[in-house]
Amino acid sequence: MNQPLYQGLLGTLPGMAGVTTRQISAENPTGAKGGGCQAIPNPDAPDLVHSRAASKLGQGWKVRPFIKVPAGRTVTLADIEGPGRISQLFFTSDHPRLSEMVLRIYWDGESTPSVEVPAGAFFAIGHDLHPHLVSSLPVTVAPYRGCSCYWPMPFARSARVTLTHEGTTDANVVAYRVLYHPGEVAPGTAYFHAHYRRTLTERAHPEHTILDGVRGQGVYVGTYLAWNSLSSGWWGEGEVKFYLDGDTEFPTLADNGTEDYFGGAWNFGGFNPNRPEDTEQAFSAPFVGMPLALTSNPGGPRKFSLYRWHVLDCIGFSSDLKVTVQALGWYPSGTYQPLTDDIASTAYWYQVEPHNPFPTLLGVEQRWDR
Repeated sequence: MNQPLYQGLLGTLPGMAGVTTRQISAENPTGAKGGGCQAIPNPDAPDLVHSRAASKLGQGWKVRPFIKVPAGRTVTLADIEGPGRISQLFFTSDHPRLSEMVLRIYWDGESTPSVEVPAGAFFAIGHDLHPHLVSSLPVTVAPYRGCSCYWPMPFARSARVTLTHEGTTDANVVAYRVLYHPGEVAPGTAYFHAHYRRTLTERAHPEHTILDGVRGQGVYVGTYLAWNSLSSGWWGEGEVKFYLDGDTEFPTLADNGTEDYFGGAWNFGGFNPNRPEDTEQAFSAPFVGMPLALTSNPGGPRKFSLYRWHVLDCIGFSSDLKVTVQALGWYPSGTYQPLTDDIASTAYWYQVEPHNPFPTLLGVEQRWDR
């Protein structure tokens, strides 16, 4: 029986005995075989802050488990000569505003990144001051802000992963792991991409563009939204639309409501206006979830964090792709209410290179969670 789910997960493991595995981290910055844990305790070295703790044990112990990233600095987390496939990214930091730290990934020596997303938004925790757990298949956030990504990321010649800190205070702890498997990549393989956008929607046209300008052949595999609801009442009546392969005015795929697209129904449980205690309910599942539903927020708007991973229901495109979501609620008259809401998004997709350069990433002040 053909079971692609199991073939792609547990079913492949018996046939992978002896596969080559490498891992880049602060303890092994190059990922070289036998290259881990070689730092020697040195209290005078600014990047060996665990030297005192390891002073009695010496080399080979926990001397360099993380790095510091000063404000305004770009660091290269991984620089890999291919071919191969990244199988896991892990990241955490003591810096409180992950929107200030931008993750970029470049494939095969390209000049513009294929991934360009603030770190929090990449790992589906886009609200700086309200980190939360994420329990899904390709992305997991464990206590506390332990961020893991399992999207497979193949490359034919090279992979470079960088982190740019655009804030004003240093990140004293950045722990990371890039686990990859060297090996040949089939010609025509699609490469992983991710892109961030943020919009304050306007009542005249209350629509947020999740992704646009994609040209080429590929599959769309995921949506993450960090949604700040700035109005009272229900906020998720709008539709998620996919414009495929030449669609202009009308999309090929349209969902029937924001909560439906993310796997919920009936306002995520907050559907009774006569019962104010009935509010949106947070949930997490392998492919759909709303792990943050901050419905009582004296310090600001209501906040929602939503993900939808198209793992078993990927959306293919042959020439171009655009994805949007509307911001709609209800007027007391029973007609739709256009909303001015604050929506940030990360789109995830695979496409055959080359890709169009992304629009210029918003500045750090425009990415802060408000």
